[in-house]
Amino acid sequence: MTHAIGSRRWAIADGYIPSSSASYDPALVSPALVSHDSACILNTGDTPAKVEITLFFSDREPAGPYRLTVAARRTAHLRFNDLDDPERVPRDTPYASLIESDTPIVVQQTRLDSRQPPHALLSTIAYCQE
Repeated sequence: MTHAIGSRRWAIADGYIPSSSASYDPALVSPALVSHDSACILNTGDTPAKVEITLFFSDREPAGPYRLTVAARRTAHLRFNDLDDPERVPRDTPYASLIESDTPIVVQQTRLDSRQPPHALLSTIAYCQE
């Protein structure tokens, strides 16, 4: 038995997916080096976590919910670039995300901005509220 840690509600206030990477030739760009935002979600509990993500924008209504399940005692590394149901996450558009789960989880944000040859990587723990 593992003790579930974390919270059920998380927010990432800063989201942005550049539409380009350092190389514009997809044959030359490793998928690992494509500019992206991601949420790393940790579920230490004994039951699967049903997760919903809602995106907020400055100039339009929210998008979502995007749904996924994180298995018990597992982690999921979710690229916002891959979200497309109910709609694709727009590129070159600032957004924020609310991540809600039916069981406690931990959420970490990571962004790779590879528009310039010296890539920029950032990572931070999301804001949580129970």
